Amino acid sequence: MAGINFELVTPEALIYSGPADMVVVPGGEGDFGVLAGHAPVMSTVRPGFVEIHKGSNVERVFVAGGFADVNPSGLTLLAEQAMPPDDVTGAVFDRLLETAQRDVERAVGDVPLSNAHQRVADLEQMRAQLGV
Repeated sequence: MAGINFELVTPEALIYSGPADMVVVPGGEGDFGVLAGHAPVMSTVRPGFVEIHKGSNVERVFVAGGFADVNPSGLTLLAEQAMPPDDVTGAVFDRLLETAQRDVERAVGDVPLSNAHQRVADLEQMRAQLGV
């Protein structure tokens, strides 16, 4: 099976760059898998785990949100923050939720306000799932 080129980038660093058989992205409207030959698409990314499949190995990376771009060259995920699963703690969620709540307070207009509320809900759901 031919792989895809995948890059996971944060404002601070290039987290991953290389081939993958499949990448599962926590998209804004639900998880989606990207294989070689995937149709071009852009999506928001909600807080969750990106799964990088290489053979029988699956590497997971927590992302705090961002954007995904699937194009003929592969998949690029621009994440606000990314970290290994073991680094995801209650303190991390405290900081993320504090920022998200501030975004709710500063939102101007219905769409930005709705998006900010959705981010808080996504973070609270992920926190509950992880039990941190």
